[in-house]
Amino acid sequence: MSKIEEGNSVTLHYVGTLEDGTQFDSSKDRGEPISFVVGGGQMIPGFDQNVRGMELGETKTFTISPGEGYGESDPEAIQEVSKEQFPEGFNPENGVLVRGVNENNEEIVAVVLEHSEETVTLDFNHPLAGKNLVFEVEIVEIEV
Repeated sequence: MSKIEEGNSVTLHYVGTLEDGTQFDSSKDRGEPISFVVGGGQMIPGFDQNVRGMELGETKTFTISPGEGYGESDPEAIQEVSKEQFPEGFNPENGVLVRGVNENNEEIVAVVLEHSEETVTLDFNHPLAGKNLVFEVEIVEIEV
């Protein structure tokens, strides 16, 4: 059997959880595996690295540190924004994900941390930044 190497196209099922067991994503729940080219920059580095050497049908569980995942949480990515920058009638709720567009017309996503009458404090870090990620993967297909 061939082992997964850089440049191979891989199709796999995965379940992603935090260390406390909270599930954050699952291809199994969607009923559709994902495909990507190993080393192609489509996946976080730790995921890419951990599937290398696996074989067709193999199942593996591994943990990825923030440095190999979505990075550490950056305190500078937490910003206080005037409510005037939101659409009229915007009613912020703590913990809610908000989407917008920056001055370069690129989509931005943030989590509302807190709010007052005048401002909203937003966290622009990736929601999984600063967290160890646990993945259980099953290799479905390998194209060399």
